[in-house]
Amino acid sequence: MGSVLAAASPTPSPAAAGGGQGVPGLVAVPPGFTMPSVSSVPPSSELQITDAAQSSSSLPNPGTYEECHRKCKEVFPLQMEGVRLVVNKGLSNHFQVSHTITLSTLGDSGYRFGSTYVGSKQTGPTESFPVMVGDMDNTGSLNAQVIHQLTSAVRSKIALQTQQHKFVNWQCDLEYRGADFTSALTLGNPDVLIGSGIVVAHYLQSITPALALGGELVYHRRPGEEGTVTSLLGRYTGDNYVATLTLGGAGCHATYYHKANDQLQVGVEFEASTRMRETTTSLGYQLDVPKANLLFKGSVDSNWVVGATLEKKLPPLPLTMALGAFLNHRKNKFQCGFSVVIG
Repeated sequence: MGSVLAAASPTPSPAAAGGGQGVPGLVAVPPGFTMPSVSSVPPSSELQITDAAQSSSSLPNPGTYEECHRKCKEVFPLQMEGVRLVVNKGLSNHFQVSHTITLSTLGDSGYRFGSTYVGSKQTGPTESFPVMVGDMDNTGSLNAQVIHQLTSAVRSKIALQTQQHKFVNWQCDLEYRGADFTSALTLGNPDVLIGSGIVVAHYLQSITPALALGGELVYHRRPGEEGTVTSLLGRYTGDNYVATLTLGGAGCHATYYHKANDQLQVGVEFEASTRMRETTTSLGYQLDVPKANLLFKGSVDSNWVVGATLEKKLPPLPLTMALGAFLNHRKNKFQCGFSVVIG
């Protein structure tokens, strides 16, 4: 069961409203992988190299483009509404199933069955491939992903989504990690007959051990419409903080993450949309009390939306309980949720 839990990323709550960036209609890309370490000591015959080559070889891999804002976003609480019960069961070291029951007054209530399979090709201490993740609800809607490590530097992913027995979205990803850069190409919802689809290209390069620069190119086409959106990204990583800025035709997105100590983490997010002509500033924090097995997250934004979640683990039982509440002062709306995870 250890391999399954290490490789499978947790499935977000159906009632959660995340604020992650991405292309509309595409399935969220899962976390990246870790490259194996390579010795940096050259043979004695190759010691006479230039300073520029030494500096280039010492630069770390910057990670993936999608992960640049993730450190800050993980500090913010996810919205919860209604009651959710999750039961996880590991059948073997490679296979795990889950059962989720959701009761909601605002959204749809129902049942979801999920399964995760992790192969035996181990590429790191906590990573094995191939990985197959899928879940289906009581209406027949399916979400599935297949991730495989083709080589030590190339990873591929195929994701598809159906809604009541009809295909809604599907995409193919190909990612390459070099010594000091990462490039990725995504093809979403391609249709050769009508000439539609979305192509997304990412590139992220380490300039210094702390600074990484990159860009994103999104090309979309459908009958009667065609367009391209570009954006540039910069990320600076300090000892206990990460500052990231994205600028493009769609607007601006800036995040700042700071780790005060082992218990307290703070994040600030600023978003400006040129299409909606509005800006939003959010402040979030995460407080971890390991001795009490408590995890508390809170947030407040410029729209006067205040939210918080409290997560409590009950060892030695495999039981986790979470309580969340969000209040929109401007619209005078309140919602709360409660979840129990077994396993």
